[in-house]
Amino acid sequence: MPGPDQPFVLRETDARGVVTLKLNRPLAFNALSEEMLVALQAELDAVAKDEAARVVVLAAAGKAFCAGHDLKQMRAEPSLAYYQHLFAQCTQMMLAVQRLPVPVIARVQGIATAAGCQLVAMCDLAVASSDAKFAVSGVNFGLFCSTPSVALARNVARKPAMEMLLTGEFIDAQDAKSRGLVNRVADPDRLDAAVQALVERILTKPRVAIAIGKAQFYRQIETGIEQAYAIASDAMACNMMDEAALEGVQAFIEKRNPSWPRP
Repeated sequence: MPGPDQPFVLRETDARGVVTLKLNRPLAFNALSEEMLVALQAELDAVAKDEAARVVVLAAAGKAFCAGHDLKQMRAEPSLAYYQHLFAQCTQMMLAVQRLPVPVIARVQGIATAAGCQLVAMCDLAVASSDAKFAVSGVNFGLFCSTPSVALARNVARKPAMEMLLTGEFIDAQDAKSRGLVNRVADPDRLDAAVQALVERILTKPRVAIAIGKAQFYRQIETGIEQAYAIASDAMACNMMDEAALEGVQAFIEKRNPSWPRP
Protein backbone atom coordinates (compact mmCIF):
# COMPACT_ATOMS: atom_id res chain seq x y z
CA MET A 1 0.00 0.00 0.00
CA PRO A 2 1.27 3.52 -0.76
CA GLY A 3 2.66 5.43 2.16
CA PRO A 4 2.04 9.09 3.00
CA ASP A 5 5.03 10.12 0.91
CA GLN A 6 3.56 8.60 -2.24
CA PRO A 7 1.81 10.80 -4.84
CA PHE A 8 -1.90 11.33 -4.33
CA VAL A 9 -2.42 10.74 -8.05
CA LEU A 10 -0.35 8.43 -10.22
CA ARG A 11 0.00 9.23 -13.91
CA GLU A 12 0.90 6.91 -16.76
CA THR A 13 0.96 7.83 -20.45
CA ASP A 14 1.40 5.33 -23.25
CA ALA A 15 2.81 5.90 -26.72
CA ARG A 16 -0.68 6.44 -28.16
CA GLY A 17 -1.49 9.34 -25.86
CA VAL A 18 -3.70 7.40 -23.45
CA VAL A 19 -3.28 9.03 -20.03
CA THR A 20 -4.23 7.04 -16.93
CA LEU A 21 -4.73 9.05 -13.75
CA LYS A 22 -5.07 6.83 -10.68
CA LEU A 23 -6.30 8.12 -7.33
CA ASN A 24 -3.74 6.75 -4.91
CA ARG A 25 -5.06 6.80 -1.34
CA PRO A 26 -6.71 3.37 -1.11
CA LEU A 27 -6.66 3.20 2.69
CA ALA A 28 -8.75 6.40 2.73
CA PHE A 29 -11.00 5.06 -0.03
CA ASN A 30 -9.47 7.74 -2.27
CA ALA A 31 -11.39 10.50 -0.52
CA LEU A 32 -11.20 13.95 -2.08
CA SER A 33 -9.13 15.60 0.60
CA GLU A 34 -7.69 19.05 -0.05
CA GLU A 35 -4.41 17.38 -1.04
CA MET A 36 -6.16 15.00 -3.42
CA LEU A 37 -8.04 17.87 -5.04
CA VAL A 38 -4.81 19.83 -5.55
CA ALA A 39 -3.03 16.80 -7.01
CA LEU A 40 -5.85 15.89 -9.35
CA GLN A 41 -6.24 19.50 -10.49
CA ALA A 42 -2.52 19.66 -11.32
CA GLU A 43 -2.72 16.49 -13.40
CA LEU A 44 -5.80 17.66 -15.28
CA ASP A 45 -4.14 20.99 -16.00
CA ALA A 46 -1.11 19.14 -17.36
CA VAL A 47 -3.27 17.00 -19.64
CA ALA A 48 -5.04 20.12 -20.92
CA LYS A 49 -1.69 21.44 -22.15
CA ASP A 50 -0.53 18.12 -23.63
CA GLU A 51 -1.35 18.14 -27.33
CA ALA A 52 -0.30 14.50 -27.61
CA ALA A 53 -2.97 13.36 -25.13
CA ARG A 54 -5.90 11.54 -26.75
CA VAL A 55 -7.90 9.94 -23.92
CA VAL A 56 -7.86 10.07 -20.11
CA VAL A 57 -8.77 7.04 -18.01
CA LEU A 58 -9.61 8.08 -14.46
CA ALA A 59 -9.00 5.10 -12.19
CA ALA A 60 -8.39 4.42 -8.52
CA ALA A 61 -6.20 2.17 -6.40
CA GLY A 62 -7.64 -0.28 -3.91
CA LYS A 63 -11.15 -1.50 -3.23
CA ALA A 64 -12.99 1.80 -3.76
CA PHE A 65 -13.16 4.34 -6.56
CA CYS A 66 -13.82 7.39 -4.38
CA ALA A 67 -15.73 7.91 -1.12
CA GLY A 68 -16.30 11.63 -1.64
CA HIS A 69 -14.94 14.41 0.53
CA ASP A 70 -12.71 13.69 3.51
CA LEU A 71 -15.26 14.21 6.31
CA LYS A 72 -12.67 14.10 9.09
CA GLN A 73 -10.72 16.88 7.42
CA MET A 74 -13.90 18.87 6.87
CA ARG A 75 -14.97 18.51 10.50
CA ALA A 76 -11.57 19.66 11.78
CA GLU A 77 -12.07 23.23 10.53
CA PRO A 78 -15.75 24.19 10.88
CA SER A 79 -15.91 27.65 9.35
CA LEU A 80 -18.04 29.03 6.53
CA ALA A 81 -15.01 30.51 4.75
CA TYR A 82 -13.21 27.16 4.82
CA TYR A 83 -16.20 25.25 3.46
CA GLN A 84 -16.81 27.81 0.73
CA HIS A 85 -13.18 27.55 -0.35
CA LEU A 86 -13.26 23.73 -0.26
CA PHE A 87 -16.38 23.39 -2.39
CA ALA A 88 -15.15 26.03 -4.83
CA GLN A 89 -11.88 24.08 -5.13
CA CYS A 90 -13.81 20.88 -5.79
CA THR A 91 -16.04 22.59 -8.35
CA GLN A 92 -12.98 23.90 -10.22
CA MET A 93 -11.56 20.38 -10.41
CA MET A 94 -14.87 18.87 -11.57
CA LEU A 95 -15.22 21.48 -14.31
CA ALA A 96 -11.62 20.83 -15.40
CA VAL A 97 -12.63 17.24 -16.19
CA GLN A 98 -15.41 18.45 -18.45
CA ARG A 99 -13.28 21.16 -20.07
CA LEU A 100 -10.47 18.86 -21.14
CA PRO A 101 -10.28 18.67 -24.95
CA VAL A 102 -10.06 14.87 -24.77
CA PRO A 103 -12.62 12.33 -23.50
CA VAL A 104 -12.37 11.22 -19.86
CA ILE A 105 -13.45 7.68 -18.99
CA ALA A 106 -14.13 6.75 -15.37
CA ARG A 107 -13.01 3.23 -14.47
CA VAL A 108 -15.12 2.46 -11.41
CA GLN A 109 -14.70 -0.33 -8.89
CA GLY A 110 -16.09 -0.63 -5.38
CA ILE A 111 -17.96 2.40 -4.11
CA ALA A 112 -18.39 5.85 -5.62
CA THR A 113 -20.19 7.99 -3.06
CA ALA A 114 -21.14 11.67 -2.70
CA ALA A 115 -18.42 13.71 -4.48
CA GLY A 116 -17.03 10.40 -5.76
CA CYS A 117 -20.33 9.74 -7.51
CA GLN A 118 -20.19 13.34 -8.73
CA LEU A 119 -16.76 12.66 -10.22
CA VAL A 120 -18.14 9.69 -12.16
CA ALA A 121 -20.99 11.85 -13.43
CA MET A 122 -18.59 14.58 -14.59
CA CYS A 123 -16.57 12.17 -16.71
CA ASP A 124 -17.61 11.88 -20.35
CA LEU A 125 -17.94 8.12 -20.17
CA ALA A 126 -17.94 5.58 -17.34
CA VAL A 127 -17.34 1.85 -17.15
CA ALA A 128 -18.22 0.14 -13.88
CA SER A 129 -17.32 -3.19 -12.37
CA SER A 130 -20.40 -5.33 -11.74
CA ASP A 131 -19.69 -5.11 -8.02
CA ALA A 132 -19.54 -1.28 -8.00
CA LYS A 133 -22.05 0.72 -5.98
CA PHE A 134 -23.07 4.35 -6.21
CA ALA A 135 -24.70 6.77 -3.77
CA VAL A 136 -25.07 10.45 -2.99
CA SER A 137 -25.25 9.67 0.69
CA GLY A 138 -24.54 13.00 2.36
CA VAL A 139 -28.13 13.28 3.53
CA ASN A 140 -27.46 10.33 5.85
CA PHE A 141 -25.06 12.61 7.75
CA GLY A 142 -27.25 15.69 7.62
CA LEU A 143 -25.46 17.15 4.58
CA PHE A 144 -27.54 17.15 1.40
CA CYS A 145 -25.33 16.41 -1.61
CA SER A 146 -25.99 19.73 -3.30
CA THR A 147 -22.86 20.00 -5.42
CA PRO A 148 -23.00 16.33 -6.48
CA SER A 149 -26.63 16.92 -7.44
CA VAL A 150 -25.51 19.30 -10.21
CA ALA A 151 -23.61 16.55 -12.03
CA LEU A 152 -26.06 13.81 -11.09
CA ALA A 153 -29.05 15.72 -12.50
CA ARG A 154 -27.21 16.12 -15.79
CA ASN A 155 -26.82 12.35 -16.11
CA VAL A 156 -29.88 10.86 -14.43
CA ALA A 157 -33.56 11.74 -14.92
CA ARG A 158 -35.06 14.00 -12.25
CA LYS A 159 -37.09 11.57 -10.17
CA PRO A 160 -34.42 8.82 -9.97
CA ALA A 161 -31.85 11.53 -9.15
CA MET A 162 -34.04 12.97 -6.41
CA GLU A 163 -34.64 9.51 -4.99
CA MET A 164 -30.89 8.98 -4.69
CA LEU A 165 -30.41 12.41 -3.13
CA LEU A 166 -33.32 12.17 -0.68
CA THR A 167 -32.69 8.61 0.51
CA GLY A 168 -28.89 8.40 0.31
CA GLU A 169 -29.31 4.75 -0.65
CA PHE A 170 -26.86 2.82 -2.82
CA ILE A 171 -27.67 1.63 -6.31
CA ASP A 172 -25.77 -1.18 -8.00
CA ALA A 173 -23.86 -1.03 -11.27
CA GLN A 174 -26.68 -2.34 -13.44
CA ASP A 175 -29.09 0.18 -11.95
CA ALA A 176 -26.51 2.93 -12.53
CA LYS A 177 -26.33 1.86 -16.18
CA SER A 178 -30.11 1.82 -16.61
CA ARG A 179 -30.31 5.32 -15.08
CA GLY A 180 -27.60 6.70 -17.38
CA LEU A 181 -24.86 7.22 -14.81
CA VAL A 182 -22.49 4.72 -16.47
CA ASN A 183 -22.15 3.45 -20.03
CA ARG A 184 -21.08 -0.12 -19.49
CA VAL A 185 -20.86 -2.75 -16.76
CA ALA A 186 -18.25 -5.51 -16.79
CA ASP A 187 -17.25 -8.40 -14.57
CA PRO A 188 -14.36 -7.39 -12.28
CA ASP A 189 -11.83 -9.40 -14.29
CA ARG A 190 -13.05 -7.83 -17.52
CA LEU A 191 -13.18 -4.22 -16.33
CA ASP A 192 -9.89 -3.14 -17.92
CA ALA A 193 -10.81 -4.83 -21.20
CA ALA A 194 -14.14 -2.99 -21.29
CA VAL A 195 -12.38 0.32 -20.68
CA GLN A 196 -9.83 -0.42 -23.37
CA ALA A 197 -12.55 -1.27 -25.87
CA LEU A 198 -13.86 2.28 -25.55
CA VAL A 199 -10.34 3.71 -25.67
CA GLU A 200 -9.56 1.85 -28.89
CA ARG A 201 -12.69 3.14 -30.58
CA ILE A 202 -11.92 6.73 -29.60
CA LEU A 203 -8.32 6.48 -30.82
CA THR A 204 -9.54 5.73 -34.36
CA LYS A 205 -11.16 9.18 -34.52
CA PRO A 206 -9.33 12.46 -35.21
CA ARG A 207 -8.41 14.37 -32.06
CA VAL A 208 -9.52 17.75 -33.36
CA ALA A 209 -13.03 16.56 -34.21
CA ILE A 210 -13.45 15.10 -30.73
CA ALA A 211 -12.15 18.29 -29.09
CA ILE A 212 -14.56 20.48 -31.05
CA GLY A 213 -17.43 18.09 -30.48
CA LYS A 214 -16.88 17.71 -26.75
CA ALA A 215 -16.68 21.46 -26.19
CA GLN A 216 -19.88 22.22 -28.10
CA PHE A 217 -21.75 19.28 -26.53
CA TYR A 218 -21.43 20.71 -23.04
CA ARG A 219 -21.99 24.30 -24.15
CA GLN A 220 -25.19 23.56 -26.03
CA ILE A 221 -26.67 21.25 -23.40
CA GLU A 222 -26.85 24.13 -20.93
CA THR A 223 -28.72 26.48 -23.30
CA GLY A 224 -32.11 26.84 -24.94
CA ILE A 225 -32.67 24.98 -28.20
CA GLU A 226 -32.25 27.98 -30.54
CA GLN A 227 -28.90 28.96 -29.02
CA ALA A 228 -27.90 25.30 -28.87
CA TYR A 229 -28.39 24.98 -32.61
CA ALA A 230 -26.36 28.16 -33.17
CA ILE A 231 -23.50 26.76 -31.09
CA ALA A 232 -23.67 23.39 -32.84
CA SER A 233 -23.86 24.90 -36.33
CA ASP A 234 -20.81 27.07 -35.71
CA ALA A 235 -18.90 24.09 -34.30
CA MET A 236 -19.73 21.97 -37.33
CA ALA A 237 -18.69 24.72 -39.73
CA CYS A 238 -15.35 25.10 -37.95
CA ASN A 239 -14.92 21.33 -37.81
CA MET A 240 -15.64 21.05 -41.54
CA MET A 241 -12.76 23.41 -42.30
CA ASP A 242 -10.33 21.18 -40.44
CA GLU A 243 -7.95 18.97 -42.42
CA ALA A 244 -9.24 15.79 -40.78
CA ALA A 245 -12.86 16.43 -41.75
CA LEU A 246 -11.90 17.34 -45.32
CA GLU A 247 -9.92 14.10 -45.58
CA GLY A 248 -12.77 12.08 -44.05
CA VAL A 249 -15.35 13.43 -46.48
CA GLN A 250 -13.01 12.93 -49.44
CA ALA A 251 -12.35 9.35 -48.34
CA PHE A 252 -16.10 8.73 -48.19
CA ILE A 253 -16.53 10.12 -51.70
CA GLU A 254 -13.67 7.97 -52.97
CA LYS A 255 -14.93 4.90 -51.06
CA ARG A 256 -11.68 4.36 -49.13
CA ASN A 257 -10.52 4.44 -45.54
CA PRO A 258 -9.50 7.91 -44.35
CA SER A 259 -5.85 8.71 -43.69
CA TRP A 260 -6.04 10.96 -40.64
CA PRO A 261 -3.42 13.69 -40.32
CA ARG A 262 -1.18 13.40 -37.27
CA PRO A 263 -2.22 15.65 -34.34
